[in-house]
Amino acid sequence: MSADKSNVSGLMKLVGVSLAAFILTFSLVPLYRIACEKVFGIRLEQGPGVGQSGAATEAARSVTVQFDGGVNSKLPWAFEPEQLTMQVVPGKLYEALYFARNESERAVVGSAVPSVAPARASGYFTKTECFCFTAQTLQPGESRDMPVRFIVDPNLPPDVKTITLSYTFFKNEAMTAQLGTGTTSSSPRAAP
Repeated sequence: MSADKSNVSGLMKLVGVSLAAFILTFSLVPLYRIACEKVFGIRLEQGPGVGQSGAATEAARSVTVQFDGGVNSKLPWAFEPEQLTMQVVPGKLYEALYFARNESERAVVGSAVPSVAPARASGYFTKTECFCFTAQTLQPGESRDMPVRFIVDPNLPPDVKTITLSYTFFKNEAMTAQLGTGTTSSSPRAAP
């Protein structure tokens, strides 16, 4: 009889562990979503039928993004956006292109400094890929399209209707000097 009780007890423990594993596995999806959104700031897409009223409201909203670009007087480059404005829907990924050309007779390294206006919109404008993340080397006469990919957060205050993304390119003196010594490659690198 003692053996039967231990078998039943063991079976109950096995059923309990199986049930606990099932509950843990089932709860991982919402826990993962919460961790991504709250800890890492990553928004995950919701499936069909979830949050449709919010999605319809967001789709109806449109924000104008204006693009601007210039260079510091020490940098012998031409630099400008390829399009001046873009209508965007908050929450969607977009790409804009800037055009740069080295107008000097030697290779030059430039670093871009971004700016978002109005300032209170900067926390709602996320660049996922940008030429400003690394220093850029252009050979004499070289031209290049430089993409920036961005998302406007759907939580952007409703009274903000226009956002301006501006870049100013500066000559990276240290890396340009290294070009003369042959210690820098022409591929983009992180600016010092």
